[in-house]
Amino acid sequence: MAAFLRNRLRYDLVALLGLLLAMAAGVVPADQAFAGFSDPVVVIIASALVISAGVGKSGVIGRLLRALEPRMRTPGQRVAVLTGSVMVLSAFMKNIGAVAIFLPIAVQVARRSGTPAASLLMPMAFGSLIGGLVTLIGTSPNILVSRVRAELTGEPFSMFDFAPVGLGVAAAGFAFLVVGWRLLPKGRRAPATPAAAFDIGPYLSEAHLPAASPLVGKTVADLESLGEGDVTVVAIIREEERRYSPAGHWTLFADDILVLQSDPHALRALLAAAKLSLVGTGEGLVKGLPANGIGVVEAVVTTNSPLLGCSPAELRLRQRHGVNLIGISRHGESIATRLRHLRFQAGDVLVLAGSMEVMPETLRGLGCLPLVDRATGLEHRGREYLPLALLAAAMAAVALELIPVPAAFFGAAVLIVLFGVLTLKEAYDALEPPILVLLACLIPISDAISGTGTAGLIAEGLAGVAGALPPAGAVTLVLVTAMALTPFLNNAATALIMAPIAASLAGALGMNPDPLLMAVAVGAACDFLTPIGHQCNTLVMGPGGYRFGDYWRLGLPLSVIVVIVGTVLIPLVWSVH
Repeated sequence: MAAFLRNRLRYDLVALLGLLLAMAAGVVPADQAFAGFSDPVVVIIASALVISAGVGKSGVIGRLLRALEPRMRTPGQRVAVLTGSVMVLSAFMKNIGAVAIFLPIAVQVARRSGTPAASLLMPMAFGSLIGGLVTLIGTSPNILVSRVRAELTGEPFSMFDFAPVGLGVAAAGFAFLVVGWRLLPKGRRAPATPAAAFDIGPYLSEAHLPAASPLVGKTVADLESLGEGDVTVVAIIREEERRYSPAGHWTLFADDILVLQSDPHALRALLAAAKLSLVGTGEGLVKGLPANGIGVVEAVVTTNSPLLGCSPAELRLRQRHGVNLIGISRHGESIATRLRHLRFQAGDVLVLAGSMEVMPETLRGLGCLPLVDRATGLEHRGREYLPLALLAAAMAAVALELIPVPAAFFGAAVLIVLFGVLTLKEAYDALEPPILVLLACLIPISDAISGTGTAGLIAEGLAGVAGALPPAGAVTLVLVTAMALTPFLNNAATALIMAPIAASLAGALGMNPDPLLMAVAVGAACDFLTPIGHQCNTLVMGPGGYRFGDYWRLGLPLSVIVVIVGTVLIPLVWSVH
């Protein structure tokens, strides 16, 4: 927990080290240490990720949203339709997959309508979190607390056991979000035309000033004037990498490297007018690539991207992947590092140039999500419905208790590959190994928390507080504790740590464990206060232009609503006695 809280190491490495230390200390027996890798929970979540990727490749949802777009005449209607749609989809697939489907659509809606992307994206991300509360597979904490219940009672939660509480929380949250989006920053508007830059703050780019440029001998102020106030010279690099922060009267010399802050539209106009060339791109848009079919795309770095923590210089993007990094935006922050030395973070928005023929495959390999309204990748219109049909069949089989959950979702995932919805490479890319490693390593530690008596010790401390409260107060205590931990521990880790503690607390208070386990599921799934506690929040940070403190504006009142509604509904649905 201390390592998670410090956030110096990535969460999967923390889990690996935790398991290693648990074995060394004898807390987890060596012959049981790797049981988590064969646990049905890992199979369910891995299968759900593959199914979500298959559903995401379908163009059905995009077409439905485009058909509804003319009816979304006001910002409030756009928030309601997008948030409501992602909530519904999140109930039936992994919520991060639902956000990945809707993010490009929402960005395009913002561009075409002139609505600030900041008004649309955070409500949509929060909607995906509360939508996932409705079914067993909507979010990882639901699956994990179901596992703990199976160990306690021999009977896991079923597919729709979460629905009575989840639907109530989702309805209350939706009612707030369609009004509460007005609490978000107002000043960051997206231009109405697709050619203009969208709502992510200015890009940082580097340009070379050739001897033939008309700006040689002119001043920085002359260059910024040519950019009509939309371009800022952040720095000048000359004399073998020496960096200067120039004033407006500074003279420009041939072979200066200019660090420019601008949006892509203004930058394009300035490059043409001043005869500048972007660093590393040579004569054409991308040196070393054929001129035909070259284009520019904007994409957001996802939380499982191999780019994370690396710089463009280390990755050699052009040589290895055939793309050039033209610019980068990081949620409105001023970036003082040279572009090639900048280390990528989740949520960064990149401008990449390369061959459009292979760009979709390149972006998948880089773990980046294109911010365009993507066409389906499936050749036949009928096949677009296949992943939806397989998902529905798997859920129906589980709901009717025809097949166990792991078998049903594993079968659907295999059929998605067999029928060509996803290639094997795409299926493996969808698996998100860091999440699966986290789960597999923490499952034995979670069992040890219970088996060694640690959960009982912690529960005794909590029982001293909860014993003075009515039964609903114990539900509130567990819910708030889980909600407070999940921004720092990851929601799956929170569920694995808190579920055995909640079960022990129920025993100490003489309560039915179900309401407290349900409180863990709700609390662990609902992180609305930070951009780092859940992947959905991180994914919208760059495209929305959000800063860290923006999440409190909308997230704090939503958290209060979830606590109040959860405290009322959970004891009503699940008897405390």
